[in-house]
Order: sequence, then structure tokens, then C-alpha cells
Amino acid sequence: MVWAALAGFVVGVLVRALAAGFEPDPADTRAEARRAFTGLPRRARPGGRPVIELVTAAVFALLAWRMAPAYLPALLYAAAAGTALAVIDWRTSRLPDVITLPSYPILALLLLPTGRLTDALLGGAALLVLYGVLWFVRPTAMGLGDVKLAGLIGMAAGAVGWNAWVAAALAGQLLGALYAITLLVMRKADRSAEFPFGPFMIAGALCLAW
Repeated sequence: MVWAALAGFVVGVLVRALAAGFEPDPADTRAEARRAFTGLPRRARPGGRPVIELVTAAVFALLAWRMAPAYLPALLYAAAAGTALAVIDWRTSRLPDVITLPSYPILALLLLPTGRLTDALLGGAALLVLYGVLWFVRPTAMGLGDVKLAGLIGMAAGAVGWNAWVAAALAGQLLGALYAITLLVMRKADRSAEFPFGPFMIAGALCLAW
């Protein structure tokens, strides 16, 4: 687990640098993506409070502790991409396609050695459809970025097992609801307030490791 924690800390440095390259409302998303990735070496250095780095290290260590070795390449990649998306979404209220969409084939390829690719694809499709329905019914409650993210979470959880899929799917909704209730109780928002939902979906996905 020590190696995983160290690797996670390094990945956290890269996540912080990558997230800094995205803005809330860019004029050109392709140009933004190029700047975010090409400027990564220049920005990739520890600085300030290492919250992102420590969280990523803890997630990597948890996965290395709980999951079978065959699943680790896929799940560690999912953890790295998920952490980046969570940070970006929290800061900008966006889930960039440049990270989300390429993660589908990458995750599928990494899951192939597990022998659970079919379950992963079914899990991804099921959660994608479920979130698609939720978005269609109430588009103000979540964005299409959340729907695309749901497919990735469904793939990772579906590969682990259907119990993990159910837990990951429900936990994200529960965490988001608890945050919304907290805002209401503390009178920091009303019922019409919107907040980034991706970080709660990603945090809920960690239930697949339990």
C-alpha cells in the first residue's frame, strides 16, 4: 500500500496542475484543453496545502488494499481521472469531455484482463441510462457531464460486481442529498440552488472498494 500511496501523491500533483488549466466558461474548449495538457509540466510542482495530493494518495492506498491486482490498473486510472474531474467540477462546475470521453475506451481496455468487461459495459450502460433519465426529467438538477461521468462509474463498479454497482450508484445520490440538506439547514442556499454534483458521484463510487 505504501507504493500506491506514493504513486497517488505524485498523481495528485499532476491532478492539481491539470485542474488549474480549466476555467468555468472558456471561449474555446479545444484551445483550453491544449493549454491544460501542454502546460502540465510547467505547473506540476507541489505547492500550498497538499489536500488534493493527500486525498489521491489515500484513494490509491485504499484501492491497493481492497482490490484484487487484476483490477488495479483500471481502478487506479479511474481514481486519477475521477479525482481530476472532481477538482475541476468543484472549481468550475464543468466536467470536461476531453477527460471524460477518452476514459471510456481506456477503462474498457484496462478492464479487459479482468474477464469482466461485459459486466463493466452493462454496468456503464445501465448507469448512463439511469442518469440520462434523471437529466431528462429534471435538467436543472444535473448536467450532461454528470450523465457521461455516470457511465464511467457504472463501468468500474459493474466490473467489480453488481452489489458494488448498486452501492456506488446510491452513494453518490445520498452524498449529494446530504450536502444539499446541509446547505439548507445552515441557510447558505435555498431549494433552487445548484452545486457541482460530480464530486459526490465520484466520492460515492469509492463504495465499490468496500
